[in-house]
Amino acid sequence: MTETPLLSVPFSNQSENKSNSTTCPDLKDWWEIVYYIVPKYINTICAIGMLGNAFVLLTYSLQKGPVKIAEIYLMNLAVADLIFLTCLPFWAENIKNEFNWPFGNFLCRSTSTSISLNLYTSIYLLVAVSVDRYLTFVHTLNHRGIRSKTMAKGICLLTWFFGMLLSIPTFMFRTVKHFPLWNISACALDFPTPSWITAESLVFNIVGFALPATAIIFLNCSTLCSLQKQARERRGLRTKSCKEHKGTKATRLIFAVVLMFLLCWTPYHFFVFLDTLYQTEVIKGCFWEELLNFGEQFGYTLATTNSCINPVIYVFVGKYFRQKAVEVFSQFIPSGFPLSWVSFKQKPSYFNSFPVRSSLT
Repeated sequence: MTETPLLSVPFSNQSENKSNSTTCPDLKDWWEIVYYIVPKYINTICAIGMLGNAFVLLTYSLQKGPVKIAEIYLMNLAVADLIFLTCLPFWAENIKNEFNWPFGNFLCRSTSTSISLNLYTSIYLLVAVSVDRYLTFVHTLNHRGIRSKTMAKGICLLTWFFGMLLSIPTFMFRTVKHFPLWNISACALDFPTPSWITAESLVFNIVGFALPATAIIFLNCSTLCSLQKQARERRGLRTKSCKEHKGTKATRLIFAVVLMFLLCWTPYHFFVFLDTLYQTEVIKGCFWEELLNFGEQFGYTLATTNSCINPVIYVFVGKYFRQKAVEVFSQFIPSGFPLSWVSFKQKPSYFNSFPVRSSLT
C-alpha cells in the first residue's frame, strides 16, 4: 500500500502488517510494465520541462526592459518547476529499480523535501497569478494600491516560506528504510504513529490542493464572467463587424490553464484521499489495495506533466512572450536567420489581449 503523499512506494508499515495476514493476487507482470514505462515517461517530461522552464527564465532575465509584476510570479513558478523536475530523475531511477532506493539517505531526504517544497510553492504561485489577473480584469480601478512589484516579490517570498513550513515533516521523517517482506531498502516516510500518516495526507489534500484549487477556480471564473460582460458591452456599443472580441482568446486560455491544472493534479489527490480511507480502514480489501497502488503511481506520473506544460500554457502561447524571446535571443542568432515562426500580428494572447491597463505591469 502506498505509504504517504508525494513520492510514494507501494507499501508501508501498515500494509506490511496486513500482508502478513492477507494474501492478495500476484500482479508482478503489471508492475513490470510500471517499472518499464513510468521511468521513461518521467525522464522525457524532465527533459522537455527543464528546457522549457530554463528558456522562460533566460528570456525574462535577459530582457532589456524592467520585469513586470506578472513576470515575477511566472519566474518564480519556472524556478519551482525547474527544481521539481531536477529531482524527478532520481525517482525515475528508483521506480526502474523496483523502489529499491540506490542513492543513499541524504539524496532520499533532500530530493523528497525539494519536491514537497516546490509542489506547494508552485500551486500557490498559480493562485498568485490568478489573483493578479483577477485584480487586473475585474477590479480595474481599485487594484493599483495592491498590485506593485514590491508586493509581488513579498508574496513570492511568503509563498516559498509557506512551502518550507509544509515540507518540514518530509525533511524530518523521510529516510531509507529496509522492508524485510519485500527485501528492499526504500526511500519512505517513517512516521512515529499511523495518525501522522492521516494528518499528513489531509494537509496534503486540503492545504496542498482543495483550498488553492477552489481559489483558482473562483478567481478565474470571476475573471471569465467579467471578460464576457465586457465583451457584451462592447458588442452593444460597436458595429456588428466586430466578429470576435479580443477577450475571447483570453477566455479560452484561462479555461485551458484551469482545466490543465485540475486534469494533472485531481487524480493523484483523489487517490491520496482514498488511501487515507484505506489506512483508517474505512475501505478494506485487496481490490482497494491494488487499485491504490497503481492509482497513486499513475496519478503522480500524470501530475509531473503539469510542470512540463506550464511554460506552454502560461507564456509560450502568448505573442507578448514570443516577441520578448525573439528580442532577447536574436542577438545570439546570425543575421539573416529566418524567424518566420514568430508573427507579431497573430491573434492576442492571455497577457496582451487587452488595452494598456491589462498589460504585465
